[in-house]
Amino acid sequence: MDLVIRNAHVVDGTGAPARRADVAIADGRIAEIHPEDAPGPRPSARRTLDADGLALSPGFVDMHAHSDLALLRDPDHSAKAAQGVTLEVLGQDGLSYAPVDDRTLAEVRKTITGWNGDGADVDFDWRTVGEYLDRLDRNFGGQGIAVNAAYLIPQGTVRMHAMGWEDRPATGAELARMKELVAQGMTDGAVGMSSGLTYTPGMYADDSELTELCRVVARYSGYYCPHHRSYGAGALGAYEEMVRLTRNAGCALHLAHATMNFGVNKGRAPELLALLDAALDAGADISLDTYPYTPGCTTLVAMLPSWAGEGGPESVLTRLADDATAERIRHHMEVLGSDGCHGVPIEWDTIEISGVSTPGLAGHVGRTVAESARLRGEAPWVTARRLLVEDRLGSTILQHVGHEENVRRIMRHRVHTGGSDGILQGDKPHPRAYGTFPQYLGRYVRELGILSLEECVAHLTSRPARRLRLADRGYVREGYRADLVLFDPATVAAGSTFEEPRTLPVGIPHVLIDGRFVIKDGRRTQVLAGKAVRGGAARAGQGAGGLPDQTPGRR
Repeated sequence: MDLVIRNAHVVDGTGAPARRADVAIADGRIAEIHPEDAPGPRPSARRTLDADGLALSPGFVDMHAHSDLALLRDPDHSAKAAQGVTLEVLGQDGLSYAPVDDRTLAEVRKTITGWNGDGADVDFDWRTVGEYLDRLDRNFGGQGIAVNAAYLIPQGTVRMHAMGWEDRPATGAELARMKELVAQGMTDGAVGMSSGLTYTPGMYADDSELTELCRVVARYSGYYCPHHRSYGAGALGAYEEMVRLTRNAGCALHLAHATMNFGVNKGRAPELLALLDAALDAGADISLDTYPYTPGCTTLVAMLPSWAGEGGPESVLTRLADDATAERIRHHMEVLGSDGCHGVPIEWDTIEISGVSTPGLAGHVGRTVAESARLRGEAPWVTARRLLVEDRLGSTILQHVGHEENVRRIMRHRVHTGGSDGILQGDKPHPRAYGTFPQYLGRYVRELGILSLEECVAHLTSRPARRLRLADRGYVREGYRADLVLFDPATVAAGSTFEEPRTLPVGIPHVLIDGRFVIKDGRRTQVLAGKAVRGGAARAGQGAGGLPDQTPGRR
């Protein structure tokens, strides 16, 4: 054996009560689990770690991550590694960097500068999904990346690639091209497809277009992960739309950051859960993720009405520069409730600037738009418009519109998983980027008792592994990959706060990927054990209709 972890309280991911055991690791896998009361000799190894007082669980899976470029530029990546995250799912919200051509890459880089930076420090030497996944594997001189990563095909990027930024139905040829791009991405190794249906240009797709793309995803045993059309005024209808659409397509559904926000949805989580339970009981394949916080996080430009985004980022800036058009935008946002703001009239005192791309605008960070406007003696829209233009649409925001009772109810649901939705960019990012998983374990398990420890670990490990169709991850079992977390249930807690969002967690001394310590004694090692985790079609080397290879050991 390479390593024996002795006297650990094994929380194995099944939801069963923890048991005290030795866990032996060899060649990156769990070779033996020896319960405390088992007969026979205890396993021995070249190295031993005494885990008395610590829980040992499978590595946590971040089902909603925005580390698409961070994993390429930052070998440390403690934001996730220190939380016990051993696998992130990238390509979220319908916007990411593959598949692209040169035009699309330039446009998507501008569009999500607020999420990931403009990428000036990254060599974009890929164009396809397969090439992006290969790049993850050979990054940092062939060593790999900090944690494992899976990828969703971004539907907005696919639409941008096939037909640009036009707000209209796709032609037959354009739809055929989109279906071709999705099929290629699935065979390249994507685990499914994402959408951002309050973000342009993905939001321009109608249900028939999305259904056709989901049918392609379903043929490769993938899942659809929509940021759906409203988390505000039309939230329940938007959830129902996604359930109906995926059932018509025969595609599994995973609801991204599934919450109910804004004043119109206070206390309405039970209505959402009843909708999901009815669909599940009728045979639908549904899961969801949430983060354990009330505010959301996105870009300021995302608040604009969809018509303002037609044509892409430069067209947005042109419209903002025109006084008459800018007044139309303001009216939609402040009076009518733009689709970018989920059909709810925007409340500028809930919009906090969390990051800017232009250093000279840093004085806005940490203030609401309303507060910045008061300091300048002007209307909030004037401040917001100036910020959008001067920052070239690169500003990120926290949107304080959530409800704690909704967060608690949804996290207890039978198909719930954890996702940080962590944007790592900006001077003052949302603390969920650095704190989601210890926040679950510390606040919602130990302090509030919303979930038991064993149940919470299952939410963060085996449930997402099943959604991703991973045959050898998500449980502490013999033969499974040694992606493991050791944490202290009595002290684990998020260190990140809204005031100090980049503070690392406490109570997570050890994290292993493939049996190698990426966090040891609370410190980040130099180990780069992460690789691209490819979807079933790529693992099996099969085309449409193929099922994933279930053989342990295949990535």
